[in-house]
Amino acid sequence: MNTVFVDGQEGTTGLQIRERLASHGGVRVLEIEPDRRKDAARRAELINDADVVFLCLPDVAAREAVALIEPSNTRTRVIDASTAHRVAEGWTFGLPELSPAQRAAIRDSRRVANPGCHAAGFILALAPLVATGVVPRDYPVACHSLTGYSGGGKSMIAEYEGARESRSLDAARMYGLGLVHKHLPEMRAYTGLAHAPVFVPIVDNFYKGMAVAVPLHLRLLAPGTNRARIHDVLSAHYAGERFVRVLPLDDETATDRGFFDALAANDTNRNDVVVFGNDERVVVVSRLDNLGKGASGSAVQCMNLMLGFDEGTALVG
Repeated sequence: MNTVFVDGQEGTTGLQIRERLASHGGVRVLEIEPDRRKDAARRAELINDADVVFLCLPDVAAREAVALIEPSNTRTRVIDASTAHRVAEGWTFGLPELSPAQRAAIRDSRRVANPGCHAAGFILALAPLVATGVVPRDYPVACHSLTGYSGGGKSMIAEYEGARESRSLDAARMYGLGLVHKHLPEMRAYTGLAHAPVFVPIVDNFYKGMAVAVPLHLRLLAPGTNRARIHDVLSAHYAGERFVRVLPLDDETATDRGFFDALAANDTNRNDVVVFGNDERVVVVSRLDNLGKGASGSAVQCMNLMLGFDEGTALVG
């Protein structure tokens, strides 16, 4: 049986990965003693004993963990959930649906960088449109992304779920307003855009769920592009995918009385893609669970590919 070690298992993503692995049946999780979680020697031992290591750590700690792998160790494979290696040379981006070649690359890789939650939804909504030329590479892309507060980790969860001295947490809050969010490099690199988007994330008073919206002016796209063309490109790209679903165009069930539900993909590893708009302007929306397809679910999906399991083992579609 394959062995797995979750380095950083006490964090939000680590706990979610552990929860999914508990129902997997095909892997054995190596345990670290609670009082030795920061013991580099003990961590190095477990890292080098594992077939797959999940890194659920801050960026600096993730790089340090990779350095603990012995030079002679050609067995241990790494899935890094941090930002540290997402555009790094020698690392494979862990988004299987990006292309058939990407799925094969993940399967064969020893170093996989898990996508960020905002980035996963953005890339899935836009990458096929850029690849086919519908959206020009130099299009001035903007994006806003609504997320639950669990995406901020333990400190933000405690802030929202603790005693509140201010009503500011009751309303949606934009952040990253310096427009240098840590997901921007992967958002640009894996969509094929020439420039990073203007990206504004928004956190709101719900635990998990995410809606990533990319507005587009049809007059600035490839000649003849309309809503149906955008929908057709996305539908063709994701045809047969288990975890990416393109909703029918003008499907009345896509909204509730005109309101879009950012929570409808929660507790799944699914990313819904929806096309809204009119004859002049379109918005492509990705909906996902920021702790599922946006984090732990995606990581387990990559592990399944790397170890030869069915891709959906321990995951809900």
